[in-house]
Amino acid sequence: MNLSNFDLNLLRVLDALLREQSTVKAGERIGLSQPAVSAGLGRLRQSLGDPLFVREGQRIVPTQYARNLELPLRRILDELSALLAEPGSFNPADAEQSFKIAGSDFFAEMLMPPLANAISQLAPRIQVQLVDLVPNDYVGTLEKHGIDLALVPKTDFPAWIDYLPAFRSTFVTIARAGHPRLERAKVKPGDVVPIDLFCDLGHVVFSPEGKLKAMGDAALARMGRERRVAMTMPVFGGVCNAVAGSDLVALVPEQLARKVASRLRLEIYIPPMPINPALVCIVWHKRNTTDPTHRWLREVVLKLLSQLNASETDSGAPEPT
Repeated sequence: MNLSNFDLNLLRVLDALLREQSTVKAGERIGLSQPAVSAGLGRLRQSLGDPLFVREGQRIVPTQYARNLELPLRRILDELSALLAEPGSFNPADAEQSFKIAGSDFFAEMLMPPLANAISQLAPRIQVQLVDLVPNDYVGTLEKHGIDLALVPKTDFPAWIDYLPAFRSTFVTIARAGHPRLERAKVKPGDVVPIDLFCDLGHVVFSPEGKLKAMGDAALARMGRERRVAMTMPVFGGVCNAVAGSDLVALVPEQLARKVASRLRLEIYIPPMPINPALVCIVWHKRNTTDPTHRWLREVVLKLLSQLNASETDSGAPEPT
């Protein structure tokens, strides 16, 4: 593709379509009519040589090519907005503000330590609190509970929400080192766990709400199978510790598994079924979009979470598993 002949305004159209998966809602987001968005999509398809979106019921869903563009495109547009912002308008070293970030304890392990380092060096007067997500109302926390940012899997966000895609993750199976049944079956760390054995083992499920079924069960159901859930935990730390101290196993995000495996003497295996991907997003109320301190914090969090993509081999996210 010759970039000199490409209308860069079409990137805003593509970003809006990836966010909304609707030509009507995409138009509302960027101030264009639905026919104008459809025309822009047609030009994008011609320029990029890919359908980009296919119809699925009342929605249009992105092709794999479009999905691969989503993260880098969002970052490029966000960096461009920052580049064109009024110069000298914000100095993090002078900022004095408190923020609440809602997310699972996955982020206590994977985000908060490097965020603490960044804030202490760049914005020492900024205060950050990581708080639990409100069960069954992840997005509503931004409206009702004084939350500034939420870290949640992508879904159909309401119109008053803005967000940035942050990272994807595969899921892996964890078990304690020397797990007797895995050893007897000659399943080595890094191997695929045979599905009969996987379903028969006792599982610990991460679920803040105490639900017995989650993404892993939905993936098994598509294969006509069911696992044995022995325990649920509201935090990933509890899941990992329960597995480390028993013969139970669990599905957890790969980044977390690799971070804690050595410390807890856990081994990592591949689950026998494909698990649908989920994209983790940084979500906030639109009223905060132009606030300079809020924007600075979003950019720092995005930069740190984007580094989690380095270990991905497919896609997924820290949802209940």
